[in-house]
Amino acid sequence: MSRIHDALKKAEQEKLQGVISGGQVEPAAASQPVSSAGIPEIPDMLAAAPVSGSNGHISLEALSARCRLAQWKPNLKTMLFFQNQDHSIYSEAFRTLRSRLYKIREKMPLQSVLITSALPGEGKTFVSANLAQVIVRQHGKRVLLVDADLRLSQVHAALGAPSGPGLSDYLRDEADEYAIVQRGSLENLYFIPGGKPVSNAAELIANGRLKKLIHRLSSCFDWIILDSPPSVPISDSSLLAGYCDGVVLVVEASRTPVEMVQQARREFQDKPILGVVLNRVDAKSANTSYYYGVYGQSAKSGGAKGR
Repeated sequence: MSRIHDALKKAEQEKLQGVISGGQVEPAAASQPVSSAGIPEIPDMLAAAPVSGSNGHISLEALSARCRLAQWKPNLKTMLFFQNQDHSIYSEAFRTLRSRLYKIREKMPLQSVLITSALPGEGKTFVSANLAQVIVRQHGKRVLLVDADLRLSQVHAALGAPSGPGLSDYLRDEADEYAIVQRGSLENLYFIPGGKPVSNAAELIANGRLKKLIHRLSSCFDWIILDSPPSVPISDSSLLAGYCDGVVLVVEASRTPVEMVQQARREFQDKPILGVVLNRVDAKSANTSYYYGVYGQSAKSGGAKGR
């Protein structure tokens, strides 16, 4: 008991000294509960609260416990991996794309990937969402899919997921990480929707909070995939690329002018272009062993439509 008495007396003296010197002291410091071993006890509500690591990373346990568990109703014509049945050539295309990204990863650090296109409507949302799905089909692999198109977000519609709160709310400091991340029915796939549409997207992307978000969540995931706006009409995607390790460019076959693709490439001169996905190729005119060609058949049936 003498140790407890001495500890309480010392705490009271430190509190008094703090008042005299103008310092700030926690008001409960002198009256904190003490165990029979003389060790201050931690209140249950604080002991149970998830704590970030010293490097600022959020733990997976904290994120899983506190993020939103949502009811997703995906469009099964375009979201290929929410059913148990094999989608044959369609799903195999994304398995090949996944394999090629892992090959690149052997040669360079690669975790965050930006999916973009030169123009609207070339299928980048279709590609980013299905790439995320095929990666989590691997045992134990976790993916964060981010809808970073703050002007016209569409990934939530493809997943049948709530549209907010989302990235724009976080960038405006109106929501924290736990509020904007959601989980659905596909194990290990986490999603951040775009949130409320904004007119000052470029300013929000550049305000530093997106860099903080990726850093804090990076330890939880094997891959972070960002679906971005088209790169030629607006500057958002080039800003987003600054927070990513590489860029995948989606090009619609027989539609996107070559000069537009070249202009899109110039937007990312200081970032690695990991590859080009040629979308909606006519399967009859393509080499059947060349995996990009399968999207042509899907497009004809309405299955590959997307941004």
